[in-house]
Amino acid sequence: MGTAAGDGLVEAAAEHKVNLSARRPFVEALRTGLAETFFPDDPFRGFGSRPPAARAWGALKYFVPALEWAPRYTLDKFKYDLLAGVTIASLAIPQGISYAKLANLPPIIGLYSSFVPPLLYAVFGSSNNLAVGTVAAASLLLASIIEEEVPPEDNPQLYLQLFYTAAFFTGVIQTALGVFRLGLIVDFLSRSTITGFMGGTAAIIIMQQLKGMLGMKHFTPKTDLISVIHSIFQYRHEWKWQSAVLGICFLLFLLSSKHLRKKKPNLFWVSAIAPFMVVIIGGIFAFLVKGNEHGIPIVGDLKKGINPLSISQLTFTDKHVNLAVKAGFFSGILALAEGIAVGRSLALIKNEQIDGNKEMIAFGIMNIAGSFTSCYLTTGPFSKSAVNFHAGCRTPMSNVVMSVCIMLVLLFLAPLFKYTPLVALSAIIVVAMIGLIKVKEFCHLYRVDKFDFCICMVAFIGVVFFTMVIGLGASVGLSVIRALLHVARPNTFKLGSIAGGDVFRDVKHYPHARNIPNVLILQLGSPIYFVNAGYLRERILRWVEEEENACKIDGQDLQCVVLDLGGVSSIDNTGIGMLVEVHKNLDRRGIRIALTNPRLGVIEKLMLSGYIKDTIGEEWVFLTVKDAITACRYALQRSRSKDDGEV
Repeated sequence: MGTAAGDGLVEAAAEHKVNLSARRPFVEALRTGLAETFFPDDPFRGFGSRPPAARAWGALKYFVPALEWAPRYTLDKFKYDLLAGVTIASLAIPQGISYAKLANLPPIIGLYSSFVPPLLYAVFGSSNNLAVGTVAAASLLLASIIEEEVPPEDNPQLYLQLFYTAAFFTGVIQTALGVFRLGLIVDFLSRSTITGFMGGTAAIIIMQQLKGMLGMKHFTPKTDLISVIHSIFQYRHEWKWQSAVLGICFLLFLLSSKHLRKKKPNLFWVSAIAPFMVVIIGGIFAFLVKGNEHGIPIVGDLKKGINPLSISQLTFTDKHVNLAVKAGFFSGILALAEGIAVGRSLALIKNEQIDGNKEMIAFGIMNIAGSFTSCYLTTGPFSKSAVNFHAGCRTPMSNVVMSVCIMLVLLFLAPLFKYTPLVALSAIIVVAMIGLIKVKEFCHLYRVDKFDFCICMVAFIGVVFFTMVIGLGASVGLSVIRALLHVARPNTFKLGSIAGGDVFRDVKHYPHARNIPNVLILQLGSPIYFVNAGYLRERILRWVEEEENACKIDGQDLQCVVLDLGGVSSIDNTGIGMLVEVHKNLDRRGIRIALTNPRLGVIEKLMLSGYIKDTIGEEWVFLTVKDAITACRYALQRSRSKDDGEV
C-alpha cells in the first residue's frame, strides 16, 4: 500500500522533468553571451526584417539621433527650445568664465567651450534635456593633475596646450567606450562614490574661492584642505575688504534667488539669470568705481571673435603625453558618469530613455572637435541641464540656440566682460557648489547602507584632505573590493516550507518556516566560480554538519541535501569540481544530493562534465524543491521498507 502511494508521488514529481538534453552550439552560446554583455538593450532589434536600404538608414539614425527628431521638428517645439536656449545661455556665460578661471585658464576659453561642443551634441546626443558645458569638478581635476608638472605661472602656453590635448584624449576614450559598448566601466563609479567625490570637490572649490572673495593674488596650486587654509592665512596681507563686502552682497543675492525658486518653482528663471545679472551688475560697478584700482580685481581683456583652431597646439611629446592621457582619462570618466547620470535622471521624469553608449559617442565627438577649436573638456552639468529642463526644452535644439547666443557674445560682446569682478565669479561658483554637498544624501546612505556610507566618506575625505585622484581612486577601489566580496563570499540560505509546503523561503527571513524532516534545503544565490568554490564547499558542509547535529537531537538522521540552483547563472570547471567533492563527502555519510531548477548554461556544463549522468544520476535533478523533497521521502521510505524486510 505504502509502496503504491510512493510510486504515485514519484510519478507526480516526474511529470514535469528538467530538460537535460538541451544543447547550444558553442558559437550560439558565445554570441548570446557577447550580446547580453555589450548589447543588453538590443538596439538593432527588428532590423533583420527590413530591406538593406532601410537597415542602413536605421543604423545611421541610431548613431546620429538628430535624424530621428529633426524631420518631425515643429515651430511649436522651437518656441520652447528658444526660451530654454536663451535661458541656459545666460547661465553659460558666467559659468564658462568662472570655471575657466577655476582651471587657471584664460576666461575666454570658457566661452569657447560653450560654442562648438553644444552644436555637436545636438546632432549626436540622445537626451532632449541635457545642456552641454564645462563643469567645476572636471575643471579642478584637470588643473590639479596638469599643474603638478606644468604650473600655469611658469609656462601658461604649454599649460593651455595640455588642456587641449587632455580634451582630445578624453574624446578618444569616450568615443571608444561608446563604440565598443564598454559603458559598464562607468558603472564602477557608484552613486555613493559620485556623491562623496562631488561633495568633497565642492567643499574644496568653495574654500579655493576665498582667493577671489578676498581679492588675493597669490594662492596654493594644491587642492587639499590643509594647503588651502595655510595659503589663505599665509597671504592674509593681500586680503581686500572691498572684495569681501562686494562678494557677500553677491552671495546674498544669489542665495536669495535660489530660495525664491524653492518657494515658487514657476520663478525658476530668476535663479537661472541671477548669475548673469551678477556679472552685469558687477561689471558696471567695477567700471564706474575703477574697481581694479580699489581692491576689486577684474577679469581683464577678452578677445573678440569665435574659436580659433587649436589642432596645431595639441602636444604629443614623450615628456607630456602621459600627463595628458592621465588627465584625459580621469576627467573623461568623471564627466561621463556625471553627464549620463544627469541625462538619465531628467529623462526618467519625462518617461523618456537615453542610450548611455550613444551619449558616450556624443561626448567623445564633441570633446575631440572641441580640442581642435580651443575648447577644454565639456559634458552635461547638472545645474545647466536642470535649468534647461525646467525652462521647457523639447529637443536638443536648445543647445543650438545656446550656441548661437554664445557666438553672438563672442563676435560682438566679449570685450564688455573685461570689467567682470573676480569676486563675482567666485560668488557664482560658491553658490553653485553649495548644492553639490548633499548632507541629506549622506544621512540617507548612513541609514540605509553603512558600507555605501563608508564608500561615500572615503571619496569625500580623500578629496578634501589629500587629492581628487586619491579620493576618487580610493572610493572606486573600496567599491570594487565590495563587489569582489559579494562574488567571493556569496550568500547561501537554508530554506523552510511555508504555505502548506508549496513555498520555500529563507528560515532567517521567515522564522515560522518549517524544517523538512531528514532533508536540508540550501539555496545558492550566485554564479559558482573558482573565486567562491572553496567558500561554498565549506559553507555547504558546515550547513550539513549543523543539520546532522540537530537531527540527532530529535533521534533522526539527515538523509538528503537539496541544492536549489535557480540563482546560479553560470558555473566554471572549479565550481563543478566543488560539487563533485561535496557529493563524495555526503556519499560517505550516506546522504543523497539533489539539484533543483538548474539554468540552461549550468545544466549544459554539468551534463558535458558527466557530473549529472555519472555522479548523482539524472533522476536526482528536479524542476522544483517540492519535487525533490517528494523524491527524497520516497527514497527514504523505500530504504526503510528494505531494512524492515531484511529484519
